[in-house]
Amino acid sequence: MEKRSAAVSETVGAVVIYCAAVFLHFVYPLSGGSALSILFGAVNESVWEHTKIFSAAYIGWSLLQLCWLKVRFRQYVAAKCIGLYTLMGLIIGVFYAYTALTGHSVVWVDILSSLLSVAAVQVMTYFLETGGNRLEELFLPALMLIMLYYLMFFSFTIFPPRAELFRDPVGGGYGVTATIERYVKKG
Repeated sequence: MEKRSAAVSETVGAVVIYCAAVFLHFVYPLSGGSALSILFGAVNESVWEHTKIFSAAYIGWSLLQLCWLKVRFRQYVAAKCIGLYTLMGLIIGVFYAYTALTGHSVVWVDILSSLLSVAAVQVMTYFLETGGNRLEELFLPALMLIMLYYLMFFSFTIFPPRAELFRDPVGGGYGVTATIERYVKKG
């Protein structure tokens, strides 16, 4: 992969990923709760659902990159898998670290930290994709980990564990069922 085109693609990708995640944040209520929006959009305000929208945008951009970049496919998949798990870890880690210090969440900090997390992951994957490392050896485990990741997201949106990570701070419920119940009570 040419380093210049990869650098441009990852930089543009940071903006596209962030904008797509913002759209995915609102797609569930805007769509009237369509099945597709449940799988890729945020169904509530839990930290888990926010990691889902960013990871969906990240994978979407990664698939688009495959259409025009000449990549070493196995190296690319392994790098993107590492990026995917890093993105999730950063979003969750930064959120719980700063809320442990402040005692509450602050919207502008959430926005800034997610933007910085996306940018950091894009820089990291650029170096993983273009570096001389031997990530292609991790292709099969990476592919399985990506599939596991989406199995978790699809499952945990519908059947979330009763843990703080999955709790909607607005309605207090878990997953899409609690969100549907909240909308039914309003209507």
